[in-house]
Amino acid sequence: MPENNYPTVFSPIELGPRTARNRIWMTAHATEFSTDGTFADASAEYYAERARGGVAAITMEAMAVHPSSQPRRGVIHAYDPAVVASYRKVAAAVQPHGALLMAQLWHRGRQTDGIISRLPTWAPSPLPDTVYREIPHEMSHQDIDELVAHYVLSARHAIEGGVDGIEVHGLAHGYLLGQFLSPATNHRRDEYGGSFENRMRIVRRIVADVREVVPADRVLGIRLNSSDGDVENGLDNAAWVRIAAEVERWGMLDYISTTQGTYLDRMQIYGTSAARAAGYEVADTANLTAAVSLPVVAVGRITTPEMAEEILATGKAQFVGMTRQLIADPWWPTKAQRGRPDDIRPCVGANWCVASFARGPVSCIHNPQVGREREFRGDDTRVRTSRRVAVVGGGPAGLRAALSAADLGHQVTLFEQDDTLGGQVNLLTRAASYREWSGVTDWLSAQLRRTKTEIRLGHRAVVDDLAGHDAVVIATGSTPIRHGWTARHPARWAPDAAALPGSDQWNVYTPAQILSGREELPHRILIVDDTGDRHAFITAEYLTQHRHAVHVVSQYPQLGHAFADGHDLPFAFGQLRRAGVGFTPNVEVTAIEEDTVTLTDVYTGELSQLSDIDGVVFVLGNTANDGLAQELREMDVDLHVIGDAQAPRRIFNAIWEAETAARQL
Repeated sequence: MPENNYPTVFSPIELGPRTARNRIWMTAHATEFSTDGTFADASAEYYAERARGGVAAITMEAMAVHPSSQPRRGVIHAYDPAVVASYRKVAAAVQPHGALLMAQLWHRGRQTDGIISRLPTWAPSPLPDTVYREIPHEMSHQDIDELVAHYVLSARHAIEGGVDGIEVHGLAHGYLLGQFLSPATNHRRDEYGGSFENRMRIVRRIVADVREVVPADRVLGIRLNSSDGDVENGLDNAAWVRIAAEVERWGMLDYISTTQGTYLDRMQIYGTSAARAAGYEVADTANLTAAVSLPVVAVGRITTPEMAEEILATGKAQFVGMTRQLIADPWWPTKAQRGRPDDIRPCVGANWCVASFARGPVSCIHNPQVGREREFRGDDTRVRTSRRVAVVGGGPAGLRAALSAADLGHQVTLFEQDDTLGGQVNLLTRAASYREWSGVTDWLSAQLRRTKTEIRLGHRAVVDDLAGHDAVVIATGSTPIRHGWTARHPARWAPDAAALPGSDQWNVYTPAQILSGREELPHRILIVDDTGDRHAFITAEYLTQHRHAVHVVSQYPQLGHAFADGHDLPFAFGQLRRAGVGFTPNVEVTAIEEDTVTLTDVYTGELSQLSDIDGVVFVLGNTANDGLAQELREMDVDLHVIGDAQAPRRIFNAIWEAETAARQL
């Protein structure tokens, strides 16, 4: 094994009655694998893969301790006896690989609603959350007793299920216990409100009673914020340092796991690469670490072994916690320990994982195996018969297909018409906030160059180039639409339909033209967004970087709705508004005449005009570049069409289809 360049990261440490094999901790996060309130087989496989990859400890997803805390159908019901057998399933999958397994017990309080539970939400005071806006029930003393009892009941179930420890949650991220702690959300006048001691009372009761049912050979920890962020009368770093010192003084806990933020600013909880720099929470965590003697887990976009080593070696924390980086690459620990940090698939902070569990199980923008660990683990062997494979297109789809095919033992040739690899990702990263997204294609390109793949840059493949190959993968991408019509007018999208009046003017552009940097652009630019996705925001950011005046219009009531699930929409709006960008919803462009644009209100039909518009950018979506695929369909060839060449969508879809195609060769 190569010399260990990260000695602190890979040193063991005592964790209460147990020993952690290194200092890497996978922190809790939603997975949505469950369909019945218990852990699914996919849960066991998902956590087991991270254990195989070398982490020291895994805190499973936050589990509801009470029926009034059910924000989504995929939440585990820690209070239900049925969960015990499923704990055992996960423990049997994880523990043989050397990782400690923790159960995180939690109640969301006001940061949910009663749609799933059909019960009132609970809170110390009847204050609505900014996201869910449901007025909660102010908890009575009887409710508080019931909550404490449910934490204990849930802890018993977890211990019966064979976990290595319990993590008391609900203090951090603005959840129920944090709502009791914060003067901003606790307006009570009884013994659970007012003074510091009163606000801590419910937490102490829960910790003390849970400690009673946790055996001496199991671990008990707690999750705290190191700061709530910018919250009026909220809990800042100094307040959380005091709370940490107090919970340690009780003498009942074995570790403290830190995080940040509430639902008033969710970028403090899971900041994107655009909104938060790597390691953004560490300074506050270091202050907390200095005030206690318990082991502390630091988080906050810790992505590289070098960063992890610096945090630990300088005493800012005793563990580095990761979620999104270990979703992107569960083998981060093993690759780092073996001296292969460049092989680590980077988390680029796109928050596709966060957005995905709003609709289904967790997934990753560029790790196709997430949630399909069992399916893929059995396939990771070289093929018996190597085939000659041509991949056309060097964007994320083509790169992933070529790399997977080469890793499986095929002879691969990749054709790319441009002089560089990366495809449309190269355009997206022209906006400063999205530069880190290049990590997707940069990593794929670097990994591909380590194989025997023949890469032909600056070569636009034609049918004759593909002769003699056993299989062809078409990943030729897509081209932006510029006819000017929104999706409200499907008949106008017909091939022979007339374009929007004025859409053929010299000063009408697509996002690709803008982001290419090759156009001489006028000053005042109107962006017409019909997708609701990031492209309008990326284009606007790029233009403001180059000192253009920008206004964005859309038929939708809320711009950017298509990427709201990643929770970075408020950041994106704020950034552009500070740069002077204006936004007008509920309108569509119906004509362009020189420097005047006619807008029509989509609800009333009322007309208005914007004058002195120097240029217009249509963000309408893309059309598949499938001409070569159409030619090949007329021939006897093993053809696979993937990504935007099949239907223009997302990087995630391109990567997934590429991996699937490679395994079908």
